[in-house]
Amino acid sequence: MQMDLLDWVKKVEQLGAGEICLNSIDTDGVKGGFDLPMLKAVVDAVNIPVIASGGAGKLGDFAQAFQETDCSAALAASLFHFKELTVGQVKDDCRSKGIIVR
Repeated sequence: MQMDLLDWVKKVEQLGAGEICLNSIDTDGVKGGFDLPMLKAVVDAVNIPVIASGGAGKLGDFAQAFQETDCSAALAASLFHFKELTVGQVKDDCRSKGIIVR
């Protein structure tokens, strides 16, 4: 059975999911940025936090995700594992663009 992404995220929210960690297999690992159209569609479709995952490749990708989609969080792996960026750099960049950071 095939299910549309937006139908699926609405269903998991209805079943009690407290948040969605949304990973785009098309952008994961390629460092070209988050899949912003998909991320925005999911954020707009549900009333629970959505975490952007898969695709961050440069410092500005994080702030762009927050500014363009209203996602609740954004994550990355290889950028930090290979010390291309630090968490502090990402937080500082987001703060400098008016994004509230914990």
